[in-house]
Amino acid sequence: MCSFTLFAQDYFPSNSGVIANNTNYTAFTNATIHVSPTEVIEEATLLIKDGKVVSVGKSLDIPKNTTKINLSGKTIYPSFIDLYTTFGVEKPKRSGNGPQYGPSRSGFYWNDHVMPEQDVMASFEYDTKTASEMHKLGFGVVNTHMPDGIVRGTGALIALNNDADNAMRVVDGETTQHFSFTKSVTSRQSYPSSIMGSMALLRQMYNDAKWYEAGNIDTRDLSLEALNGNKELLQIFEAGSRANLMRADKVGDAFNIQYTILGGGDEYERIDEVKGTNATLILPIDFQLAYDVDNPFLASTLSLSDMRAWNQEPHNPRLLAENDITFALTTHGLKFKKSFSTNLRKAIESGLSKQKALEALTTVPASLLGKSDVLGTLKAGSYANFLITDGDIFEKKTKLFENWVQGTPNVIADMNVKDIDGDYSFKLAGDEYKLSITKSMSKPDAKIEMDSISLGTKISYSEDWLNLTFKTADSANKEYIRVVANTGNGQSLNGKAIMPNGKELSFYANKIDENEEGKAEDKKKDDDMAKPEFMSPITYPNLAFGFTEKPKPENLLFKNATVWTNENEGVLENTDVLIKDGKISKIGKDLSQKNAKVIDATGKHITAGIIDEHSHIAAASINEGGQNSSAEVTIEDVIDDEDIDIYRNLAGGVTSIQILHGSANPIGGRSAIIKLKWGESADNLVYDNSPKFIKFALGENVKQSRSRSNSRFPQSRMGVEQVYMDYFSRAKAYDQLKKSGKPYREDAEMEVLAEILNKERFISCHSYVQSEINMLMKVAEQFNFNINTFTHILEGYKVADKMKDHGVGGSTFSDWWAYKYEVNDAIPYNAAIMHKAGVVTAINSDDAEMARRLNQEAAKSIKYGGVSEEDALKFVTLNPAKLLHLDDRVGSLKEGKDADVVLWSDHPLSIYAIAEKTIIEGVTYFDIDRDRKMREAIKKEKSELVNLMLQEKNKGLKTQPVKKKEKVLLHCDSMDSHN
Repeated sequence: MCSFTLFAQDYFPSNSGVIANNTNYTAFTNATIHVSPTEVIEEATLLIKDGKVVSVGKSLDIPKNTTKINLSGKTIYPSFIDLYTTFGVEKPKRSGNGPQYGPSRSGFYWNDHVMPEQDVMASFEYDTKTASEMHKLGFGVVNTHMPDGIVRGTGALIALNNDADNAMRVVDGETTQHFSFTKSVTSRQSYPSSIMGSMALLRQMYNDAKWYEAGNIDTRDLSLEALNGNKELLQIFEAGSRANLMRADKVGDAFNIQYTILGGGDEYERIDEVKGTNATLILPIDFQLAYDVDNPFLASTLSLSDMRAWNQEPHNPRLLAENDITFALTTHGLKFKKSFSTNLRKAIESGLSKQKALEALTTVPASLLGKSDVLGTLKAGSYANFLITDGDIFEKKTKLFENWVQGTPNVIADMNVKDIDGDYSFKLAGDEYKLSITKSMSKPDAKIEMDSISLGTKISYSEDWLNLTFKTADSANKEYIRVVANTGNGQSLNGKAIMPNGKELSFYANKIDENEEGKAEDKKKDDDMAKPEFMSPITYPNLAFGFTEKPKPENLLFKNATVWTNENEGVLENTDVLIKDGKISKIGKDLSQKNAKVIDATGKHITAGIIDEHSHIAAASINEGGQNSSAEVTIEDVIDDEDIDIYRNLAGGVTSIQILHGSANPIGGRSAIIKLKWGESADNLVYDNSPKFIKFALGENVKQSRSRSNSRFPQSRMGVEQVYMDYFSRAKAYDQLKKSGKPYREDAEMEVLAEILNKERFISCHSYVQSEINMLMKVAEQFNFNINTFTHILEGYKVADKMKDHGVGGSTFSDWWAYKYEVNDAIPYNAAIMHKAGVVTAINSDDAEMARRLNQEAAKSIKYGGVSEEDALKFVTLNPAKLLHLDDRVGSLKEGKDADVVLWSDHPLSIYAIAEKTIIEGVTYFDIDRDRKMREAIKKEKSELVNLMLQEKNKGLKTQPVKKKEKVLLHCDSMDSHN
């Protein structure tokens, strides 16, 4: 292919119109010009000068000193803008190993991961190679930032002008302020170690910034100064998933900050929630590849949610657009940037309009950056950033010829080179061949076949002449045929072929016309392009066993059941239960109710829903172990509303759980008390007017007996006690200052501990050994409050009398022992002994699997200790409700209480009992008949998706291997892999 270099005022009168450093006018005439996504002018002229658009339209007055470039048959678009890149920024390098508990810097914020003072331009180096890659995708301007830290500092807007200096390239050196939930790799500071810790840190940072801005801190803090100084910039938060998008918005809402959020491509799963944030999104289009499902055994390990994600993700942009959610598109997250165009076409094939696609690449990012006057359109005054194509920029066959940035051209493909792409047929010496040519206008590639045998082929193409060299079909002889041909009108090739024996033959190749069937096929494809491709249905939640529509409360009348009231009435035989308006309306015999669904419960049992006082399901994060106190964090921030264990627990009759923070530190985080409303959003799972709880911990975990680093205080049981004394003393002083009316710095950690002192928040404490149990009760009594619950408490039987006197409850395992040193004295009679001593006793799970059989765990206390059947059932219903201060609402069957009810097939403490229906506030969230039907529906849907994936592979498209994913079950000592 021929090429040439242009200098200064040199000009070659050709369609390419390449002009370097032209200070005169340049007019691009006779083009179809997309001035903006909504304004298109046919046979128009674009006039530019000094890197800016002078005017655009028909019949323009063109100055005399104008270079004219005829673009007849060509189309002009504004160049694209990528709002979220790390262009020109070297990837930060991870610092050394080992824990670090304090900051490594002085004069800055106390946490190393907060770096708003970071200026991307301080380390920016223009990357010509990447810029050239972006040119080919249509981008002319990128916003770049340093991808390091929770607060990452400011970004800058860079024009991808390879021929300019940095002074000209930098459109704006300070455009955005960046945030994430991920720690800096350049610091070893341990806190935060979880998403909830990152959220708490951000909240505290904003409070501190407000306090600092008001002049209440004498010591200068460069980080807080920068944070306050940057607050008028566009605030961009890297979320990376729908769940984290909601979490980021939650932080922003608390401080009246509207983040622009980098999404994860899964927003379609809860489109109404996403719309409710009012956030503008920056949208990656890193769509998953289809799975290679040829092996049916491997394919069977795929989850429905993963299969759906492949199918549904390309529809995400369309659904956002249909719901009037503003978004910009980005190349961020793509392993190979060249896949951007392919994925964008896939989004368009899935229903995204081309206008919306163009807006997301031009006017939307320009508007967000406050640069609509100079970027995103080709209106007068804008930068001369534009693309020259031979047609619709979003069509696969369209050629992008040039990408002009600030009036400087970047040639992608020579407009003077004839496009000879296509399939040709020719004969030589009686043999028939097929020639396929691609990329003829850039880097030509060719393939020659004879009888479906591919012959090694080389091609060169220059100035309408084509040279081909290919092997003969006889693989035994390494002989070649050489061809030189003129391309003529682009429909045929005419020249000579030199055979291996030196003989010259005439060469003529004719382009293969599409037959009528092919044309019909293409027409069908064009028609289908107007319709979205098949999309698997979205459910709530969007995985197996989700609801196609969120279920609604029903009026239900259960007839002739054995009813375990957990009240003075005890167990009632052949009794009816009426559920109305989400409440237990009546319990009695021969009840009737119009408009109620009647369920024959003869031979079956009805109980209150099981309540698990100590659970770790339905959370994306369990421990914030970066400090010895994490009272500022809350599990409510990290509820995972798509955890399949919610459904599995419902299948075991569980209706409410307390999701506890783990036991990484003496003072853990706040709890989330939720109802297992399968399909509802995270916030809608939490009890309204939820009681306030926090997790404390004692023993081996908090003193790091099994930690390799073993360097954080405390490292002994004495140290654990001192932690409590120190923190409660500080909280007491903080509370006194707050109540005095004097100015004070709001400290989230101290606020929570002060709530404990004021008996507004309750402690559930991980515990095993009697000496520590005694210790914490004494600490609490010194500060005039009570511990609410000792959980685990496998040595509770040793101190049951003291627990009764203190007023603390016990939530324990039924028969766990000897799984670590501090439980060697555990006995299965523990629950019965505490119960008989007058301690409110519950059986908890601390385990996703055990939670599904808590009714059976409760039954063990009948064997070990002779507890009555009714009291044993209360261990997992009414008693945990009492411990959670919810017994006025749940835990027993009483008129007026929430209709959290389970219909059992058998005696509820029997190993044969199956939960046939699990109902929460009148909504049936688990039904065994629906479950059976769903299993068949899941098989069918997976089969349909497998067939679609096989079609992808058969088309020659790339696939990804099946990798079986094991669900990680979280426990008290589970640490996040997030940071």
